[in-house]
Amino acid sequence: MKFQTLLKYFLAFSLILSFSGLKSQDKFPDGTTIPKWFKENRPTDINKLGKKYIITENGIKNDSTLLQTKKLQEIIDLAAKNGGGVIIVPKGTFLISSVFFRQGTHLYLENGAKLKGSDDINDFPVVTTRMEGQTVKYFPALINADGLDGFTISGKGTLDGNGLRFWKSFWKRREWNPKCTNMDEMRPRIIYVSNSKNIQIEGITVKNSPFWSTHYYKSHFVKLLKLTILAPKSPVKAPSSDAVDIDACTNFLIKNCYMSVNDDAIALKGGKGPKADLDPNNGENRNILIEDNTFGFCHSVLTCGSESIHNYNVLLRDAVVKDPSRLLHLKMRPDTPQHYEYITVENIKGNVKTFLYVKGWNQFFDLKGEERPRKGLANNITLKNIDITCETAFSIEKSDLYDLKDFTFENLKIKALKPEIQNLDNIQNLKQTKVNVTKVASVTQSYDKKDDSDLATKQ
Repeated sequence: MKFQTLLKYFLAFSLILSFSGLKSQDKFPDGTTIPKWFKENRPTDINKLGKKYIITENGIKNDSTLLQTKKLQEIIDLAAKNGGGVIIVPKGTFLISSVFFRQGTHLYLENGAKLKGSDDINDFPVVTTRMEGQTVKYFPALINADGLDGFTISGKGTLDGNGLRFWKSFWKRREWNPKCTNMDEMRPRIIYVSNSKNIQIEGITVKNSPFWSTHYYKSHFVKLLKLTILAPKSPVKAPSSDAVDIDACTNFLIKNCYMSVNDDAIALKGGKGPKADLDPNNGENRNILIEDNTFGFCHSVLTCGSESIHNYNVLLRDAVVKDPSRLLHLKMRPDTPQHYEYITVENIKGNVKTFLYVKGWNQFFDLKGEERPRKGLANNITLKNIDITCETAFSIEKSDLYDLKDFTFENLKIKALKPEIQNLDNIQNLKQTKVNVTKVASVTQSYDKKDDSDLATKQ
């Protein structure tokens, strides 16, 4: 073989290795390589999941006013007894309260299919569940999966929480008693997955949740792909309608989703209270990748807290934001030992109200008779490659209750109504490179129309 030919093959092989090497260099914030699992995202193939149980062929009527929870549960249990299978919801609207999926069973919502939640709390049982950083007696979600391996929800249909009546009751209760907690107005979630692994939820719409929209507790290797999660801010606000609550989970991917809710889009939970870190029911969140998503109105795109102990290796990147109140919110509870570390937000464009928000969080403060725990700490927080328009660039509360250190701001282009930077001296070892904060007369969206069409295609 001629030397030129050998050289050609050598260069081609070297190029392949180079690209392969570049891909392998994709890192979490602590410098560890992001595993292949996060990259290998395949659509759910229900033809490989066992027998198909079309609910209208198994005794359920296409009737949006008839509560059919018991019958749907019987179909799920039958599928589990027969070795598993897919519960298929065809086009139509079907009224339910809480159902519980078993090992080997899956949910598929056809285009035009809707499982609609009852708006009467009396239709829901009281069970031991997880809520607001505590293991308590409360109400389950519409769709529940506990202790499952390989559970999936897929399709192009809708899970509708039918939350209007709950929202109105919440605000009426809050008007009567301004100190009422979020749980005092009894209301369910839409999806609750707990103690499970290898979970994929894909393609569906989740909307109008009475409480948190989707909640994942002590679950590992979870993928949320191409979801649309919605809850309104008007004419009636949907209170506490977080899109995704990640509660003591590891290896979690959120990709190609659209979220617009009247609370946080993504909130990292894990426990609260002065001894929360000693409670085995609580735990840390680790290795969380949030990429290629679009965020409409929400309170925060990414929030640590308010019930959170330890968040480690969280990467939010490649997102378009359209009018959230905050991009990154660090809630520092003075009644809970907290440590937020190795969190990176990068490659973001759009508009928000506040770019970075760090503040003590005293809602439902309770030391439970204990001494105040150690100081909270947020460290190794990086924000880079961001082009954003906002009202306030930085809102960082100066406090003796927590420490902030080892922050990096790199290649930030921020246009703000209030460009003044205050309390950055409260951050120990702050590194700033190419940080450009300029004053503007109005907040405008700093993305172009092409972004919308691209993301719409992804969804």
